Amino acid sequence: MRMYSSISKQRGVTLVELMIALALGLMIASAIVKILVSNSVTDKLNKAVASAQENGRFIISRIRQDVLMTGFYDPLDPNLSRLVDIAEEGVFIRNHAVAIPNDFANRPALGSIQGADGANDTLVIAKQGLRDCRGYKLGYLAEQEFFVVNEYFVDDGKLKCRGFDGRVLRGQKVAVGNNGDAAFTLVDDVLSFQVMYGITIPNNTDGVTRPVQYIDASDLEDALDNNAFVVAIRIAIVVKGEGDGFVDQPAKFTLLNEDTITAPDKGLYKAFETTITLRNAKNFAKGSA
Repeated sequence: MRMYSSISKQRGVTLVELMIALALGLMIASAIVKILVSNSVTDKLNKAVASAQENGRFIISRIRQDVLMTGFYDPLDPNLSRLVDIAEEGVFIRNHAVAIPNDFANRPALGSIQGADGANDTLVIAKQGLRDCRGYKLGYLAEQEFFVVNEYFVDDGKLKCRGFDGRVLRGQKVAVGNNGDAAFTLVDDVLSFQVMYGITIPNNTDGVTRPVQYIDASDLEDALDNNAFVVAIRIAIVVKGEGDGFVDQPAKFTLLNEDTITAPDKGLYKAFETTITLRNAKNFAKGSA
């Protein structure tokens, strides 16, 4: 009996098949790279959004807590330092709760200022407090409260605050500690900081103390000279998110009564706005009606 061994023929990979396989591999690799790049871009954008949200909410909350007490003064508070005539000081604070230039003899330039041509505004408020906006006691004892003046302004793209002893500003005592020497940065990458002031009708007789008009700092002096009271403050700010998150086109913003501004780049910018009712000023205005 004759035995036959079968030999199977083996086919190699043709050039066409190899080219198809390479093309499919390149397509798959390209898709994977696009997904990775897209995920990276999305991740950077999400981080920028998160940081902008965090910084914006922080600064709005931070300023709100301070501004809410604008004009507060309690002459019956046992912790209030009594180095000066507190009755006279109380009247001064109520009449200068929102400070303007020339309110203080020792620093006449200090005051709320309207930035020219859309530039950043400056906000200066007065109140009784335990510390200034930087946390300084300015020479007072730990439990003592005093005449605090806080200034908020933008310098080199950073929103900063600076605190003063109002009694030093008025020439009633000598400065102790860091009286306005150093400004603390509250938040970086600020594109715009704008402020408006809600005022009442002078000499109203119906006891209504809600704002009837919002003005900027350039009109404050005339309004105050005509016995108007600032009973609310509107603040708007634009901050930039951290990192390399970008959008397709530079963002545009219209803050309060300002002209529209365009971001200088395609970074992630976000606007925040709040209106703060000055309860102490409203009570004073109502009592003066």
